[in-house]
Amino acid sequence: MSAPENGKKNGVTSFRIKLLVAMMLMVVAMTSLGLFLAERKVAIEAERDLIQDFRNELATLHGVQAMRKSALAERCVDLVKRPRIHAALEDDALDLLYPSARTELRDLVEMEDGRPSSNPRDQMHAKFYRFLDSRGAVISPPHPTEVGELRPAEEQSLTIPSLPPGEQLGYLPREAAGQPTVVDELVVMPIFSNQSGQPIGALVLGFKPVEFGRDRSEKGIESGIWLQGRTYLPALTESEQKALGVELNRRTATPADENRFEMAIDEQPHLVFYKRLNPNSLYPSAYEVAVYPMADARARRRQIRIQVILVGAILLGAGLLASHFFSQRLSRPVEKLAVTSEENRTQRKRAEAALELTSEELQRSARFSADASHQLKTPVTVLRAGIDELMARENFPPEVYDQLSALLHQTYRITSVIDDLLLLSRVDAGRLQINFGTVNLSQLLEEWIDDLSALPDELQIRVETNFPPDLRIAGERSYVALIVQNLLENARKYNVSGGYICVFAREEGDHVVLCVENSTTRPISEAAREHIFERFHRCGMGENIPGHGLGLNLAREVARLHGGDLRLVRSDDECTEFEVRFRVAQAAAAVLAHSA
Repeated sequence: MSAPENGKKNGVTSFRIKLLVAMMLMVVAMTSLGLFLAERKVAIEAERDLIQDFRNELATLHGVQAMRKSALAERCVDLVKRPRIHAALEDDALDLLYPSARTELRDLVEMEDGRPSSNPRDQMHAKFYRFLDSRGAVISPPHPTEVGELRPAEEQSLTIPSLPPGEQLGYLPREAAGQPTVVDELVVMPIFSNQSGQPIGALVLGFKPVEFGRDRSEKGIESGIWLQGRTYLPALTESEQKALGVELNRRTATPADENRFEMAIDEQPHLVFYKRLNPNSLYPSAYEVAVYPMADARARRRQIRIQVILVGAILLGAGLLASHFFSQRLSRPVEKLAVTSEENRTQRKRAEAALELTSEELQRSARFSADASHQLKTPVTVLRAGIDELMARENFPPEVYDQLSALLHQTYRITSVIDDLLLLSRVDAGRLQINFGTVNLSQLLEEWIDDLSALPDELQIRVETNFPPDLRIAGERSYVALIVQNLLENARKYNVSGGYICVFAREEGDHVVLCVENSTTRPISEAAREHIFERFHRCGMGENIPGHGLGLNLAREVARLHGGDLRLVRSDDECTEFEVRFRVAQAAAAVLAHSA
């Protein structure tokens, strides 16, 4: 057996071993991934159920709050219209305010023997109420027992910096001797003046908040309120409430997308949810807090882990056997690939060599064009100087001067061709750089249209314009002028007697669109339209018209360097229209700044 064949066989064997190892690693990775996903499944399902339950509870709370706010809003609008309440606030007769409001608020504050109702199921009746003056301070009632007793510090907590333009929601912790601290919900309704429309006071109502999680005891969820750095959750001990309050204070200090976190409570993992209850309120921020024990979920996760490990071991053994079988089957095409890969490598090298040769030829062509154009400038300049010297003599017949003038005109045409070829060679070589600035296209068009009108015109062509007075584009003025010059000169050369040239421009988004239209009776044929932007191509319709077939090609190349383009829009028996696009100055500046 020859050495190459031994090498090929060894290479196939090595590939087979590598393939077997790769497939075994894939089986191990897939098994591990399955174990991880199974472990996460329990936690995700439990968390999803908890989040849904929590959202349902919040939806219930928000429904009750919305119903309560709607009833309060309707009632407060009615209160503003009552002469006694309105007069007491408008005329500063505050001693009549609470006696007048007692009757009006009877349906909002249920009394039992002169005291607010203490029925815990009655969520729609206020436990107390107070009025605020025009500065947001509490107007003390003459008989606190009739409006719900509050401690001085609690009553002072009802004060707000200024009267709100709309409803406000707050929470007030209240302590009672021998009783756990309770948190009442505050609803503030502004009262507006009928004369100025400005708030002249506000009504503050205190309610027993909707109980969270009252139907979730079987799920182990405990809920409470976090307010001003303190947690009010009776199910937790004082130390646990303090620790939870510290963590919530840290997390609410910086807004985050997630409103849940894990925390150890009583040395057991718990999942904690928190939700802002009074956004955009003048009162301190309050959060609804729900605590969910994770011990059962962790136990289920361990059970799933054991089950998955057993299944994974079985799958791993089966996967190893399958890997061995498929590695043998898949390694058979390797021999064929080994043979064809060398052929492909050879063909690629040939293609790269041909591409490099083509690139070198293009570079040589560009250099030749530039060198030839540069070398032609000197003899043309000498020829023009000689003709100028001959025309300066006075001893030639008139027909000689005519011939010399024609020759001089041809030297200018040759110079124009040389300049265009030099410019095109710079474009081909990628050495033409545009110094972008702001160009007033409207002003440039007016200048060239004036120059066009000043030329001798045997065809009596009229020029029509339609563009704003201050269209500013991004580009270099000299090159933009070259584009405009080529379009206007073509529109004039390929026109008809008594025809017209229409120049119109407009702004479309980030671009300025310039269109030049001229009348014609000889449209550009469909076959010729594919070649009109080629160099030295004149469509077979300009035999007696001066030109050298470089203008459109040069104009399009320069337009593309400006971030735009030049195209033929239409050409029929009536007119021919070209369109060129430029970037708006501000849009181009933004693009350049972004790229920088």
